[in-house]
Amino acid sequence: MRRKVTIVGAGQTGATLAHWLALRGDVDIVLYDIVEGMPQGKALDLQEAMPIIGSDARIVGTNGWEETANSDIVVITSGLPRKPGMSRDDLLKVNAEIVGSCTKEVVARSPNSILILLTNPLDAMCHVALHVSGFEPRRVFGQAGILDTARFRTFLALEANASVTDVNAYVLGGHGDDMVPLLGSTNIGGVPVEKLIPPERIAAIVERTRKGGGEIVSLLKTGSAYYAPSAALAQMIDSVLNDRKRILPCSVYTGKNGGGYGIDDLYLGLPAVIGASGVEKIVSVELTPAEQEALHRSAESVRNLVEALKGFDPPLLPRD
Repeated sequence: MRRKVTIVGAGQTGATLAHWLALRGDVDIVLYDIVEGMPQGKALDLQEAMPIIGSDARIVGTNGWEETANSDIVVITSGLPRKPGMSRDDLLKVNAEIVGSCTKEVVARSPNSILILLTNPLDAMCHVALHVSGFEPRRVFGQAGILDTARFRTFLALEANASVTDVNAYVLGGHGDDMVPLLGSTNIGGVPVEKLIPPERIAAIVERTRKGGGEIVSLLKTGSAYYAPSAALAQMIDSVLNDRKRILPCSVYTGKNGGGYGIDDLYLGLPAVIGASGVEKIVSVELTPAEQEALHRSAESVRNLVEALKGFDPPLLPRD
C-alpha cells in the first residue's frame, strides 16, 4: 500500500517539500492550504512533471481537510513567516493558534499519523501540537537541528575548502539564537576542526549559524528559507517511511528522565533515532562542560516560551 504524506501549508517550504517527496515516486502527497487555487495549481504543475522525471507520485492540492484523511505523516508548515527585524519569538501567539487549529483538524482525520512540525518558534510549537493532539510524544517532533547542523557544516566546509560530506558536526538546543554547536566533537575528515580553522573564524561561523535564518530573511526581504528546511523535512520523512533509524538532531520531547541531558519535560533539539514509529530514542552524546551549560541555557529559553503559552488568555497550554 502506498504511503500518504500531507503537507499543511503550500507556501515555498511546503511546495518544495512536495517536490523533494515526489522524486521518490512511491508516496501520495496532499498539499493543503487556505488560499483558494494555490495548492491545486502547485500540485497540478508538479503532477505534470512526473512523466518527465519518471515518478509515479500522486499529488493532490486542496483547501479542504477531507483529502488529508488517513495520512501516515502530516507536516505542519503553516504559520506567519518572519519578516526583517522579527524574531522567532515574536511569532509565538499567532502561530500557536494556527498550529493548534491545524492539529485539531489533522487528528480528527488521521488519528494514527505522525506529526512533524516546522512552524516557528519551533520547540514551543511542538508543545502545542503535543497538547492538542493527545498523541504520544514519539509521534510529535520537529525539524530544526538538521537545518541548523546543515548550515554549520556548510560554513565549515566553505571555510576549510573541504567537502561537506567530510564535515561531522551537531547543532543542538532550541531552534533560536542560543542554539549550541558542539565544537568539542566537530571534525573534518576526522581532524578536529580547531586544527584546520583559526579560533576567530570558528567563532564567526558559529555566530553566522545562529543567525542563519535571519541572514536569509534579510536578503530575501519578502520571505524566509525554504530549500534547506524542506530538504531536512524530507530526510526525516524518509527515515520514518523506510524505518531507517537515522540518528538526526530533531526537536524531541525529553520526558521525565531528561533524555540523558538533565532537562525534563521539554521539546529541545537533541540527537534522536527516527524510525517507523517516530522518535524511538534520544541519543546521549558526550558534551564538554561549556556545551552542557550552553544547552541548559538554551533549554531555559525554550521553557520561557512554553510558560508564556500558559500565560495567554485563554492559555494555549494548560496552566500548572
